[in-house]
Amino acid sequence: MIAVGEVFGMRSFMYNMNAGRVLFGAGTLASLKSEVERLGLNRVLVLATPQQEKEALELTRHIGARASGVFAGAQMHTPVEVTTAAMSVVKERGIDGLAAVGGGSTTGLAKAIALRTDLPQIVVPTTYAGSEMTPILGETEDGKKVTRSDPKVLPEVVIYDVNLTLTLPVAMSVTSGMNAVAHAVEALYAREANPVISLMAEEAIGVMARALPRIFEKADDIDARADALYAAWLAGICLGSVGMALHHKLCHTLGGMFNLPHAETHTAILPHALAFNSPAIPEAMMRIRRALESDDPSDALFVLPVSLGAEMSLSGLGMPAEGIESVVAAALSNPYWNPRPLDAASLRALLRNARDGAKPVRADI
Repeated sequence: MIAVGEVFGMRSFMYNMNAGRVLFGAGTLASLKSEVERLGLNRVLVLATPQQEKEALELTRHIGARASGVFAGAQMHTPVEVTTAAMSVVKERGIDGLAAVGGGSTTGLAKAIALRTDLPQIVVPTTYAGSEMTPILGETEDGKKVTRSDPKVLPEVVIYDVNLTLTLPVAMSVTSGMNAVAHAVEALYAREANPVISLMAEEAIGVMARALPRIFEKADDIDARADALYAAWLAGICLGSVGMALHHKLCHTLGGMFNLPHAETHTAILPHALAFNSPAIPEAMMRIRRALESDDPSDALFVLPVSLGAEMSLSGLGMPAEGIESVVAAALSNPYWNPRPLDAASLRALLRNARDGAKPVRADI
């Protein structure tokens, strides 16, 4: 008898699929009103950051009479006090559904409200964050970012409209895209890794890595934008389907502790976290090499954003020099699962390199 996991030499695995409806294309925002009607919503609150209030007002025009105003107060890292303010609006207006436009900050606020109310969410991404495809919520309170997973926070509908990404500034496109790559990279060596997610992750890494230089050269290249949004969608599925490891632990800690910008922090940490784990993840490294067409993926993931103008030093993003020890302590006190055992000395070295914007150093184990 052949044991489970021996067929074709493959190991055993488990795959959980998250439910959700996705509309992808150019001009798909026109379907927003029909999606609101399909869900039976009558008092929809549109969410955005202060910088994207104009886009939020545009959504209310698409929704029409079923829109019940805008809350344009979403902030990075989903501070609990912002959610509390939004919840007051939800209760006062008798809101029965949410529409979020923007990146991870706005999606995070929609999720935080949904966690407390179970209201349906329609998310319209304008960046490559990927949070819209996950049941994961990270909230910040008193300088600490706490991450949890709950089916209630998974959006019911995601509308990807490539047209809405055409004006995403190039610098933000680069770091948002690298953030998506980080989701896919860690999915390849996650404890819950499986063949379906690995296929998506490898595709996402390669497509995004090829799309970003094209966007850098021509910001309104709609084909490049479509590729990047497609890759972000795949990476988001990866993020929502398996657990993450050291890279995400460090980024969550840095973001919550020092309020560092989310995508930029992921961009700066990714090559160093991959270099740290690389000796322990040969199969994942093979896939990443193939996707990036590089024999040294950690170096390639440093060189690519540098060539596109990204800030690669944590100090340049606002991390204080004396912050390393507190990050090390936090990473070791409540660590995520990781393929390579963690130790304080190695984490200090990793963070020093990232703080200084130095090239990643691969260490054998």
